[in-house]
Amino acid sequence: MANQLELYLIRHGAAAAGGAAFPDDAKRPLTERGVASLRKEGRGLARLGVSFDVILTSPFVRARQTADILAAELPSPPPVVTTEALAPGGTFPALLDELANHARRRRFALIGHEPGLGELAARLIGLRQPLPFKKGGVCRIDFPGPPISPPGTLRWLLAPGLLRKLRK
Repeated sequence: MANQLELYLIRHGAAAAGGAAFPDDAKRPLTERGVASLRKEGRGLARLGVSFDVILTSPFVRARQTADILAAELPSPPPVVTTEALAPGGTFPALLDELANHARRRRFALIGHEPGLGELAARLIGLRQPLPFKKGGVCRIDFPGPPISPPGTLRWLLAPGLLRKLRK
């Protein structure tokens, strides 16, 4: 379909623990292991032929790092745009407004946090219970075209371990 929209919901990678070292949750970075895993997952997505027109990400450090790493692993790195709509506490109407700002685009990566990402996925496909997202997990939800009008079609939900195995 020419107007089909593809939304790829992606949970950020493994991050440093909160606490005294990072009293501001928004500033927690990815761990070295999280960075390495995301690079492999990005190569797995590329091997599947996944591409994005734009990556929208939460402004939290770990989400922005996830976006930058995944973008760098794709054959054609897409632009990365930070939006409060994907931060914890972001709203569905704010996300729809952000998507409308990119009306000519058809393939979006949305990088965020749990439990909001699982709740968003459920809302987009018409479920009552959130979808579970492991750190680095990805799902694809398709819509016939703009505007986004749930329910969309869940095409797949991949665990990060499987994406890492696909990278070869």
